[in-house]
Amino acid sequence: MKLEYSQESWALLHEGRRIVEHSPSRPCCFVGAGKPSVSMYHGNYDIRDFVEERVALRHARVSAISGGARVELARSAHGEPELVLAVRAKAEGAVIEFERSAPWINRLWWRVAATPDERVWGCGEQFSYFNLRGRHFPLWSSEPGVGRDKSTYITWQADTTAKAGGDYYTTYYPQPTYLSSSRYALHADTSAYADFDFRNPDFHELQLWAVPPRIELFSGATYPELVERVSARFGRQPGLPEWLWKGAILGLKNGPEHAERILDQALAAGVRVSSLWCEDWSGIRKTSFGRRLFWDWRWNETRYPKPREWVAALNARGIRFMGYDNPALCVDGVLNKEASAAGFLVKDRTGADYVVDFGEFGAGLVDFTNPEASHWYGERIIRREMIDRGLDGWMADFGEYLPTDARLASGIDGMIAHNAYPTLWAKANADAIAAAGRTGDILFFMRSGFTGAQGYCPLLFSGDQSVDFSRHDGLQTVVCSALSSGVLGNAFHNCDIGGYTSLFGNKRTPEVFKRWAEMAAFTPVMRTHEGNRPDDNFQFWQDGPTLAHFARMTRINGALQPYSRRLAREAVSRGIPLMRPLFLHFPDDPEAQVVQDEYLYGEDLLVAPVHEGGRDTWQPYLPKGARWVHLWTKKSFDGGAKATVPAPLGMPPVFVREGSPAQAELLGLAQI
Repeated sequence: MKLEYSQESWALLHEGRRIVEHSPSRPCCFVGAGKPSVSMYHGNYDIRDFVEERVALRHARVSAISGGARVELARSAHGEPELVLAVRAKAEGAVIEFERSAPWINRLWWRVAATPDERVWGCGEQFSYFNLRGRHFPLWSSEPGVGRDKSTYITWQADTTAKAGGDYYTTYYPQPTYLSSSRYALHADTSAYADFDFRNPDFHELQLWAVPPRIELFSGATYPELVERVSARFGRQPGLPEWLWKGAILGLKNGPEHAERILDQALAAGVRVSSLWCEDWSGIRKTSFGRRLFWDWRWNETRYPKPREWVAALNARGIRFMGYDNPALCVDGVLNKEASAAGFLVKDRTGADYVVDFGEFGAGLVDFTNPEASHWYGERIIRREMIDRGLDGWMADFGEYLPTDARLASGIDGMIAHNAYPTLWAKANADAIAAAGRTGDILFFMRSGFTGAQGYCPLLFSGDQSVDFSRHDGLQTVVCSALSSGVLGNAFHNCDIGGYTSLFGNKRTPEVFKRWAEMAAFTPVMRTHEGNRPDDNFQFWQDGPTLAHFARMTRINGALQPYSRRLAREAVSRGIPLMRPLFLHFPDDPEAQVVQDEYLYGEDLLVAPVHEGGRDTWQPYLPKGARWVHLWTKKSFDGGAKATVPAPLGMPPVFVREGSPAQAELLGLAQI
């Protein structure tokens, strides 16, 4: 990157093309003031803004400083500067530091030059669209919603009954960072509400509800180099535990007799199993949504009698035990009272503990802006109640519910703290594990996130998909979420096999489970979930052919391990995701930049999951620049076009890059 400037204008260039440029006739910066209106209902947010003023800071006074230029921006040629920034550039990137702003400014609109054919990716974990061009993306951590498509009946039902339908942009994990097909990345270093707008053919407009400390830009000669540089900035995930490679995580939640019966049935059928994951280790609360957990993170010995002995018996069989926690403590639990007495809970405007409605029960949120509260959670809950009692992992759930009118120990405004809270939650888990000396051996996985969570959370998961093939909330959204988060350094990704959310008569079928398992076989981690309404949904052990299908997929996943482990080592050292967008290794293929329902698993394996019901053939796109061998028929295809292949259940569309070093190894998977 390169900085050019004169007395009244300046520009940042990447490979000779202007990315950020400012002149009186083409200002890049607009500032203003607005009053937000925010309401939350069970993690779903209605956010509106009344913009009182928006002005272009057209006039710049530019002067040289060490390594760059200082820019004073004003609305008139002779007016007082209302924004002062320092711009510095070097080959691998640039930084724009905002040194001073007028006190009335609480909105910033920043324009970045674009071209009509440019592609854009990232902005956290996005579920509906991988290429972000042509849409705007509000960046706010929330429940994504049920259905996520305003044209569908299920979304309408969710909106009508619980304000919970969601939209194409709603996500647990936003991040104000994007990658461009021009091979640069941009990050706005703020946790304020943001809206990145990619609709204009000539520029991207980034709206931020606070003046950030800085805007950072990264350059890369290749896409892998760019992803590597971005992941180094946000922190790299630690490697997966060795025990996890043994097999699938079985999610079972109905007490030890149920868990052991299904475990025995699965092992007898040939399922490879690494661990049991019993979310309900702390007890159950029944609600209209379904079977919820009792949010007091201690062993419920009525539901799981003699836990130490039981976990020891599982370990003796080579099976690890996993549980669940989240940052909220129910008001009718023991731990809430302890945290409240110590002053460790988030407060409301009156100074009382903020009781958040989580749907038919209330809970307090631990204030992780208070280092003492974070330490208490780590020692009292994670260390004493979880690690010391035999848990080798857990889902660290939620993180999206911090109210914007909360009072925090740090004094940070709730509107600024809200998006940052998931990263603090990830850090609390990682710090507790490190204090126990178990980093790299204990696994926790999260759905929520924000800037910097990558360096703490070893495994991201895609959250609560509907138990179906729906376009915006079903199977294919897992691929989109893995790709969008992966280019930002979340190298390890997984999902609930078969989906989670079953509402309004929507129920998981054997076909949905089988197709989901086929995709998960070509990921680093396979994990099942009974769903929010286990009794209403099909479970893999209820049908012999489905159990056999699942067992085979776990064996394929196991046979893929030598290859997966090589990818995992690369992820730890370079931050390159295991599930990769097609353009990462085929940069000269325009079509590869928009495919979002397929992925490269490493460089040599292409996976195109079947995400429609009743299909026995599929037409995946094969990237230009290689020949591809169909795993099952061994037929070879030229890249740069779609290929029609048989895809009955048990033969997911998977291709091996012809001539790759791993070709013989990978083609051997078909024999399993």
